[in-house]
Formats: sequence, structure tokens, C-alpha cells
Amino acid sequence: MRWDRLFDDLESQLDHEQRAEERAIELDGERLRIGRLGLRDRLAAMSAEGGPRAAVRLELVGGRVVQVRPAAFGRDWLSGHLGAPGAPDETGLEPGTHASTSAPPQCVIPLSAIAAVLPGRRQLEASLAPQPESAARLAERIGLAFVLRDLARRRLGVEVTTTDGRHHGTIDRVARDHLDLAVHETGVPRRERDVHGYRMVPFERVLLVTFR
Repeated sequence: MRWDRLFDDLESQLDHEQRAEERAIELDGERLRIGRLGLRDRLAAMSAEGGPRAAVRLELVGGRVVQVRPAAFGRDWLSGHLGAPGAPDETGLEPGTHASTSAPPQCVIPLSAIAAVLPGRRQLEASLAPQPESAARLAERIGLAFVLRDLARRRLGVEVTTTDGRHHGTIDRVARDHLDLAVHETGVPRRERDVHGYRMVPFERVLLVTFR
């Protein structure tokens, strides 16, 4: 009888040790997975969890806080709609300039311009959730310069927020590490006679580009 009890105790102990070992392996694997996450990964997971209308609060370098509903993530940037649903226009553009449209402004934000992400508790947890493996999308390999060149090609009026202030105009061209902005009034097409001046802005100084 005592031998039976001894074997039962040994079996129970071995089972407990095996479960503890498996748990330790799982914890090590989870720590390794989290250790490999980048900020871009966590933002993408956060926005996927909240749905297409979920707003993420971002503090940009310099202290400005914006709400963005991410739509796409590139190699070193994210794009989306600026502002939470029903929130006031956050572009800082002149009131009434875009009164003819109710569409929220769109934006491009370099990941390097993010000083902090300000998530709620649920968003924080969602940002750590494992995401399904997927083939690398084309957008995920596209750099900031490519996106800015598209805005230049479309001749859209943009507001470029830099570490030195906000400037409205049209992107004339995009080089390897900077852009040329023709500065003119909001809502005015880019015509040479309406251009007030030009700014060559290094990408590293760009915090936010908004447009409609």
C-alpha cells in the first residue's frame, strides 16, 4: 500500500514539474515574441483590434497630441484620418476653408515623429496580442519619400507640421531626404503668383502632413 502511495506521489510530482516546465517554456516564448515587437507592430495590432473607426492618441515630438484612425502602415510611416469620429477638425487650417466637405482630413505621420502613444487599457492589451502571420504587403515596404512623392504628383494642398511650426502649401518635389514646399494660402491652388516662398524641409523635421 505504501508503494502505491509512493508511486502516486512521484507521478503527481513529475506531472507538476512537467506542467511547470511547459509553462516556463511558454513564458520564455512570450517574452521573446514581445521582445521582437516594434512600435509599428503594436500600433497595427491596436488599430486592428478597435476596427476601422478606432482612434489612437499620439503625442508628437514637441508635445502636440492628435487622434488618428490608422488606415495604412508603411515601413516608417502611418496614414489615416485625423481626429476621432465627430471630433473637431485638428488640422489647424483656417476655419471654413473646407466647409464644402464633411470628410475628415487625412494625414501621414512619420513613425520617428511619435514621441509617445497614449493608449487606453484595452488598447494597450490589444497592442500585445499575437497577430496572424501574413505575406508582406506592398505598403509595408514603402518608405516615407514614396508617399510624399504621391502627394506631390497629385498637387494637393497640404499642411506640413514640422518641429518649427506649421506651413501650408503644395509639395513641389521630393528628394532623397527632404521635400520642397511652395508656401501659399490655404484653399488657393498652387500658382506662381500666389506663392509666398519656398521651404526645403528635411524629413527628420517633419511631424505631420495633413490634406484632403
